[in-house]
Amino acid sequence: MVQVKGLKCRECGRPYPAEPLHVCEFCFGPLEVDYDYDALRGTLTRKAIEAGPPSIWRYKALLPIEGEPVVGKHCGMTPLVRANNLARALGMREVYVKNDTVSHPTFSFKDRVVAVAVTKAVEFGFKVVACASTGNLANSVAAHAAEGGLRSFVFVPADLEQGKILGTLIYNPKLVAVDGNYDEVNRLCSEIADKYGWAFVNINIRPYYAEGSKTFGYEIAEQLGWRAPHHIVVPAAGGSLVTKILKGLKEFDRLGLLNGGCATRMHVAQAAGCGPIVTAIKANSEIIKPVKPKTIAKSLAIGNPADGYYAYKVVKESGGHGEHATDEEIVEGMKLLASTEGIFSETAGGVTIAAAKRLIEQGRIPRDESLVLCITGNGLKTQEAVASSLKVRLHIKPTLRAFDDAMVSHGIDVTSRTMD
Repeated sequence: MVQVKGLKCRECGRPYPAEPLHVCEFCFGPLEVDYDYDALRGTLTRKAIEAGPPSIWRYKALLPIEGEPVVGKHCGMTPLVRANNLARALGMREVYVKNDTVSHPTFSFKDRVVAVAVTKAVEFGFKVVACASTGNLANSVAAHAAEGGLRSFVFVPADLEQGKILGTLIYNPKLVAVDGNYDEVNRLCSEIADKYGWAFVNINIRPYYAEGSKTFGYEIAEQLGWRAPHHIVVPAAGGSLVTKILKGLKEFDRLGLLNGGCATRMHVAQAAGCGPIVTAIKANSEIIKPVKPKTIAKSLAIGNPADGYYAYKVVKESGGHGEHATDEEIVEGMKLLASTEGIFSETAGGVTIAAAKRLIEQGRIPRDESLVLCITGNGLKTQEAVASSLKVRLHIKPTLRAFDDAMVSHGIDVTSRTMD
């Protein structure tokens, strides 16, 4: 029950066949997948979805693959956590954490998009998959290529976190560290894609790759009992995720799958040292001015976001807003999420928490409305960001007397039922 009509230009609407294309030849606008929603209405039901596998592939009818998935069969359906402790800390009534820190197989939301992209690359007959990445995508492309028996080339900035380098190399790809930031890496990859004809998931396969992010939104709605929340805060690098989450919710609404329709306000979170989308939102300007990244949130360090304009539009049209987070706020956000909900996120998660805190304090997210926080990657990948702020508080001899003395000297009440 795949209802893909082809591709279409997001700007001029010109149709294209479902091929490895990504730019309109007429107006140079980006291409996206076009579905036959009329054919899906009435046939794609809640019951049919719930009977599907516990993965992104339960939504296969709304994903652009023709056959069965060849990789990523266990990807998706990550927990939507009712975050009561975090809600109290933020002064909110109803907060949820969409927790992709436990995404299979590489612990970030990029597994969703890569599972779709690599499956599509195999359908197109490619033997080599590749990407430009700030880390998480490199991990996921390398892992899924290994699973699919494909060669892989991944290109990353040379100053990437060690956890993400190791998390890529273990799958035995050809990893190329490039002296430059992500935008420079991406420009190089565009030239390589043209010369060698490889399947670059975020270049010539991008229209199909991006559709995988819709599953983030599908799962939120299904896990909330087939309803859309009032607010979603999404970290932004290239800007695609926020657009596709809302696209997924609107598709569900269009197909009659949601209770109460979709009036969700989308909010973008970016690092202060690399936040061109949020800067544009605050300035009410459609022009996304490129910046040179300078932030500990390296997974969000894209100074010239490919989908920045569309992220801006989604936020404005939904009635949402955007906020920046400083490096210090990012670290505090990571620590707050971990200490309240037991979820260790990477720096992008700290950006989400910190930006949400600002938006709540500004009244842009009312305290009595439902809020979903998108946590997109695991903190074990970015340990360097918090290492200097975490220290062993107690170091004792192996005796009960030493323990008791340490409790007294540090003012810790061992009889208390609350955390200090």
